Amino acid sequence: MSETTDAPQEAASVALARPPAAPRKPRFALFIATACGLGYIPFAPGTFGSLAGLLLAWVPWSALILAVWIWGGFGIWGLRPLPYDQILLTVLAAAIGVWSADRAAKFWQQKDPQRVVIDEVSGQHLTLLLGMSVPVWWKAANPDMLSGLAVELPGRSFYFDALNWKYLLLGFILFRVFDIWKPFPARQAESLPGGWGIMADDWIAAIYAGIGLWIARAAGL
Repeated sequence: MSETTDAPQEAASVALARPPAAPRKPRFALFIATACGLGYIPFAPGTFGSLAGLLLAWVPWSALILAVWIWGGFGIWGLRPLPYDQILLTVLAAAIGVWSADRAAKFWQQKDPQRVVIDEVSGQHLTLLLGMSVPVWWKAANPDMLSGLAVELPGRSFYFDALNWKYLLLGFILFRVFDIWKPFPARQAESLPGGWGIMADDWIAAIYAGIGLWIARAAGL
C-alpha cells in the first residue's frame, strides 16, 4: 500500500526537478534586431548597422534617380515635394526596431545586447532624413542634378537632389560620433524600458547628427 502511495509523490518530485523549458527562439525578431545578421559580426557590429542605415536611405534614392532617367521625370518632381518613401521607412524602422529589440533583449536576457544593431540602422537613417530633407530655403536646388530637372523647384533643396557620397560619409561620421558620445539626453534615454531604451538613445544621437549635417549643407560643404 505504501509503495502505491509513494509513486505519485515520486513522480511529482521528478516533475518539479526538471528545468523549465527554454523559451522559443524568436527567429524573425532576431533577424530584424541584428539587421539580417550584421549584429553577429564579432567586431564593431554597430558600425555595420550604421552602414545598413546608409543603404536603407541610398537604395530608394537611387531607385528614384533611375525612374527619373527612364521616364524622363514625368510628374515626379511636381508630385513629390517631400521624400515620402524615406519618411515611411523611418517610421517603419523605428516601430519594428522597438519590437524586435525588445524581443531580442528578453531572449538574450540582456538590457542592451551588442548584437542588436537595428537601433544603429534606424538612427543612421533618421540622421540622413533630418539632415538632407529639411530645405535650405535660401539656396536654389542643384542645377547639375538629373540634367537640370531639379531646377523645376527653384529655391528648394530636397533629400533626393542633395544626397551624394560626401553627405553620406559626413552623415555616417556624425552619427557614429554622437552615438558613441551620447550627449544629453541620449544616455538618460537608455534607462527607458525594453526596446524603447535600446532605440531612443540612437534617435537622440541622430537628431544631433542630422542638425550637424543640415548645417554642413547650409554652409555649402
